[in-house]
Amino acid sequence: MAQHTEQGRPRPGNAESLLPFSLQEADEQTLLIEKSHRRSLGYGLNGTSRPDYTPVGKAELSTLLEANKTLHAYALPVMETLYAQIRNTHSMVLLTDARGCILQTMGDEDFLEKANQVALNCGIEWSEQSKGTNAIGTAIAEQTPVLVHAHEHYLHANHILTCSAAPIIDHASNVVGVLDVTGDHRSYHKHTMALVRMSAQMIENQLFSANFQDAITLHFNARPEFIGTLMEGIASFSPGGRFLAANRVGLFQLGLPMGALQTHTFSSLFGMPLSSLFDHYRTAAPELLNLCLHTGVRVYARAELRLKHHVIYAATDAGALDGRNSALTANSLQRHQPNRHAVTADKRLSSLRYLNTGDPRLAEVIHKIQKVMGRDIPILITGETGTGKELLAQAIHNDSPRHDSPFVAVNCASIPETLIESELFGYEEGAFTGARKKGNKGKIQQANGGTLFLDEIGDMPYSLQARLLRVLQERVVTPLGSTQPIPVNIDLICATHRNLRELIAAGRFREDLYYRLNGLVVKLPPLRERTDIETLIAKIISSESTGIVYQVSPDIITLFKQHKWPGNFRQMANLLRTAMVMAEDCGEIRLEHLPEDFFEDVETRQLGIAPALAATTHASLETLALDVIKEKLDACGGNIAATARALGVSRNTIYRKLYEKKY
Repeated sequence: MAQHTEQGRPRPGNAESLLPFSLQEADEQTLLIEKSHRRSLGYGLNGTSRPDYTPVGKAELSTLLEANKTLHAYALPVMETLYAQIRNTHSMVLLTDARGCILQTMGDEDFLEKANQVALNCGIEWSEQSKGTNAIGTAIAEQTPVLVHAHEHYLHANHILTCSAAPIIDHASNVVGVLDVTGDHRSYHKHTMALVRMSAQMIENQLFSANFQDAITLHFNARPEFIGTLMEGIASFSPGGRFLAANRVGLFQLGLPMGALQTHTFSSLFGMPLSSLFDHYRTAAPELLNLCLHTGVRVYARAELRLKHHVIYAATDAGALDGRNSALTANSLQRHQPNRHAVTADKRLSSLRYLNTGDPRLAEVIHKIQKVMGRDIPILITGETGTGKELLAQAIHNDSPRHDSPFVAVNCASIPETLIESELFGYEEGAFTGARKKGNKGKIQQANGGTLFLDEIGDMPYSLQARLLRVLQERVVTPLGSTQPIPVNIDLICATHRNLRELIAAGRFREDLYYRLNGLVVKLPPLRERTDIETLIAKIISSESTGIVYQVSPDIITLFKQHKWPGNFRQMANLLRTAMVMAEDCGEIRLEHLPEDFFEDVETRQLGIAPALAATTHASLETLALDVIKEKLDACGGNIAATARALGVSRNTIYRKLYEKKY
């Protein structure tokens, strides 16, 4: 009889497998694990020793995140989709860099404590040299997807785990990272490995497309319905038609090694002159191409012609996309478009993990919040206007034990003072002139069983603060016109951009209410202090995208990192939304797509013009800006490029200002 674990996963080498492993696959698994164990022994590791779980320092982790920001940006939405499929399986999703250092995690709350025991945290290295045989390290060593279950781990401390990992390989066949699902060894699921492999392939395809923006890119397969899925081959060519690279599926379909492909062109591989390809896409509604490979196999294809940063044509076959979406399922994987940072409408993914995009200060805020969630501790969120306080509150609710109950938000600053009492506490029939015939449930009662979010709590009228305090202490609410108290059970989250201590000193906010609200006080950093600007830009664009894949020019990225963002996320979101409309189907958002008033704001701040001069006339500001430019230009010996660098603006800005002065 075969020896089985709790979930039926057979030990390596057993012939009586109940899982979808053939005898050959079982033998290969056994050989792979044995080979890895020999390497682990060679590294001088002792299986019974306590592993080194020391993370890298904060500075080094910040450097690692910066070095892997492109990988992180493209992997994060795929991780969220993958996690949605394995939720509640006592598991977590991990992303590592090329050496196995963890960059990002998402996991079930009930597994996080166990994960902490074995250091599945950011900054911990899981290479074979450090942890012996494990899915992450062995996937890097073997450059192939690896499943390591329970006792197959070299270190005894990791026998409680089951891990499925797939390397993320770039177009040059280099491992750039690993995607992994790790869980309790008693909760092994046979579909996990397939989901991980497909998710890693998604990330690979996105990275591939990101690396070949100024190119002709062909998506092809022998079956037209596979165009736009993970089954499609992708190959990129220079503007002149020279072969550049192909994804792994593309290499398989082309049937030639990379070295041999380097001598080929688009015409020699697909039997069509490049001029005919351009002619095909000059038609109003081009159909899929029908091409013949050099091997004689016929394939269907669509092309993206992105040359000199301009999209000549980015073909999509509408018929092939009907009814498709980007969600992973246990049985199949639907279409996931390259370069698309999908933001799902599923509220469960509007979670703290989704908001954790790499900024260390925000990560610390989220870590504190996760400790108090579900413990009846009120949370007070502070921060400047537009920093995402309501988004954070919604994410807290979605991750809390009350996520299936109502989330009711009240903006205390937007409701007239004469109505806020009835809005919060509700009223009985006939309570006042104009009241609804059957009365009205107040927001507090509507939130019963769920979460009440009081935004801009600092603007609540002083007269109502005592009533709110009584509700929070007694857990009952009495509607206007009623003498019957109604029990309520709510979690409370408040937010404000004001300094409540200053309001208390000024006699405008009750001190006793303040100490009832501040169970945990967290402060959201303003956008100008965030270190994850590129990831935020990608998320905003993907959430606003209507189907066009947009890239953002490096000039804009640099400009955005330098800007002070007085309006924070609201300003950035509106700016990018406008730029996407201006860019239309160009595919790249460039400086000319940004509104002029944004540049005026940037120039005013970057040229050192004091905010106190904001009320000065436009002509005076222009004169002051020119004086600053002339002074710096003289200091740089008339060198425009050096002047632009010194002032932190583009050369075009310098030329434009000097041109305006001349004429």
